[in-house]
Order: sequence, then C-alpha cells, then structure tokens
Amino acid sequence: MKKISIFLIILLFFSGCSRKNAFDEFKMQKAQELSISSLQNSKILTKSGEINGIFSAIYLNEVYPEKFNGDEYFFIYFYTKDNNQMYNPKDEIETALKIKLNSKLPIKILKLPEENRFSHLVDIKNSWNKYYLIAFERSDSLNLTLENGEASSGVIKYKKEY
Repeated sequence: MKKISIFLIILLFFSGCSRKNAFDEFKMQKAQELSISSLQNSKILTKSGEINGIFSAIYLNEVYPEKFNGDEYFFIYFYTKDNNQMYNPKDEIETALKIKLNSKLPIKILKLPEENRFSHLVDIKNSWNKYYLIAFERSDSLNLTLENGEASSGVIKYKKEY
C-alpha cells in the first residue's frame, strides 16, 4: 500500500507539470503569425561588396488577404548608411533608392511613421529605419529588390498561393 501511494503521488506530481509548456506564454494574433512566416530580409551591398544597409519586407497579401487582394502590397522597412530616400514618381531624385518587383517600379508608395498600422507585425522598431507601404501591379511571380546606382539588395522571392 505504501508503494502504491508513493507511486500515485509521483504520478500526480508529474501529471500536473505536463499541461503547460513554454509556448503557452507566446500568444500571437493570426496576422502576427502570418507576418513572421512572410518576413524576409536582405543585405544592401555596394558594387564593391560592402554592406550598406538592411532591407526587410512583409507580403501583405498573405497576411491580410481580405484587405490586400487586388494589387501586390508590401510593408517594407530598411536602413542605409547613406540615408538615401525612397524613389517617388512625383519627385524623382537621382540618388533615390528604387524598389522593384520583377524589375518594375511600384504604382503606389506611402511613407509611414515609425509607429504605424503595421508596427505590430514586426518586433524591431527604431528611429533609423524607414517604413513604407508599397503597391505593385498584379504579378504571377514576386521578386523584390531595393537598389540605386551604387548599391542593391539581394532578391527577396515570395511564392504566390493560387
């Protein structure tokens, strides 16, 4: 009887521990989970191979398919050492960075503040990054790059689900 009661106490002790694990504390919204799987990064390199910055993108059509379903929408943020500005068709600057999807320029560019409606999708927020909502025409393939005459990012590729 003594052995059975000791066995039951040990069993009770271990069964109480098995109900929770470390992942119970990580409560994420569905949009945050989708944004983590969609987030991709690339270094911005000069022609000589030096790192000039970092470029990150989230494909919003995957994260919010009910809101972003016509054109191709991206939430991007980047940092460059040169503090270059993003290309804007209304105010063309020669040194501006140009974001391209399949070698085509965007149809809409909206500069966002550091705290914006997509801030909750990324853990990294800082004052030196530049944040944008960018839209491109509908496309079958998604190959995203950030470039200017002196530097460019690697190609960020997304697979579309049909």
